[in-house]
Amino acid sequence: MKLKLLVFILIANVFGLSAQVDESQTGAWYMYFYSHKFNNSEFGIQGDFQYRDWQGLGDKEQLLLRSGFTYTPKNVGVTFTLGYGNITTGQYGNSDETSAESRIYQEALIPQKLGNRVYLTHRFRFEQRFVEDQDFRTRYRYNLFLNVPLNKSDLSPKAFYIALYNELFINGQTDIGDSRTVELFDRNRTYLGMGYVLNPKIRFQFGWMNQKTVNWGKGQIQLSMHHNF
Repeated sequence: MKLKLLVFILIANVFGLSAQVDESQTGAWYMYFYSHKFNNSEFGIQGDFQYRDWQGLGDKEQLLLRSGFTYTPKNVGVTFTLGYGNITTGQYGNSDETSAESRIYQEALIPQKLGNRVYLTHRFRFEQRFVEDQDFRTRYRYNLFLNVPLNKSDLSPKAFYIALYNELFINGQTDIGDSRTVELFDRNRTYLGMGYVLNPKIRFQFGWMNQKTVNWGKGQIQLSMHHNF
């Protein structure tokens, strides 16, 4: 009886492993980012809508809807955001199960220009996460963006540019409830892409991002539209 139970556990583990994320399979993220200032004031809105798929299309990884109010003090060079995100996360593979998350976040965005054509942006973000079937969680994020125009000296219309970023995620807690834990390190994302400035309000980017967590690492194609209206 004990031998049969052991064999059953081993078989279950094998099938469980086959359902884990296929790290060789390239996924895809489709993203729309927007920002707007109210009548040229110090206040505005910003956010993003993202559909993320494990395999390109047909296996939902995440649907993320996020928006926030912004405040940009004059002569400071920083934009602050207070926002909310709603996230639906799917399981890799054939499962249709999903989990829900509500997220409040605070953010500081600091643009910087080096020389005539190197655009840097630092983004610091603090998140308060309400994840389904988990205790309240927090997370710290830092993203360094780098944009370098190729055929022009600035990011003006008809400019092509190289886009890079790296983002580090650190969990605020390791205990998530019911004797479950996560690592202090949550994930890291590294991105390389090409961008095109269509006009003063719209630009597009296409690139590849590698995401590494404690348990897996995976490549993602990213297609994004950035809209300032």
